[in-house]
Amino acid sequence: MSFLSRLLAPRPDPREQLRPLWHRIVALAREPHWYAREGVADTLPGRMDMIVAVLALVLLRIERDEELAPSAALLTELFVEDMDSQLRESGVGDLMVGKHVGKLMSVLGGRIGAMREGLASADEAALTRAVERNFTLVRGTDPALLAAALRKLHHAIGSLAADDLLEGRLPA
Repeated sequence: MSFLSRLLAPRPDPREQLRPLWHRIVALAREPHWYAREGVADTLPGRMDMIVAVLALVLLRIERDEELAPSAALLTELFVEDMDSQLRESGVGDLMVGKHVGKLMSVLGGRIGAMREGLASADEAALTRAVERNFTLVRGTDPALLAAALRKLHHAIGSLAADDLLEGRLPA
């Protein structure tokens, strides 16, 4: 193979190795218990809240491990790619897709910050307050239910080995 052909040969997309993890994040966010037991509204905003929440928990786990740092950017790119596609499928025009994706990135950043703060706090109610502010819940739902379930998932994701995490072996 000549130098030029090696230089111009297509390279594999590094995001592809994280696609199973992305699919598992989405599947986990769609599990019925979030909506039936923990009180997340079974609506488009509620489902988006859960995708962003599970992604945020995974990104918080990734940021604890220096070797995984490049995976955070690649996983976020998969999120953007998927949301871009979903927006276009739902009829959002090309001129508005970027604006919507920017808003979703802002939501993700805010959710990561709120969850980082709530999970790190010695005050158990801190995460409950973050849930109250950041999730679309069914009226009358106790946000502490969702906070407890998110804390449990956070601990389960936190205990995963790096390889298991990257391969999408997230707990149910």
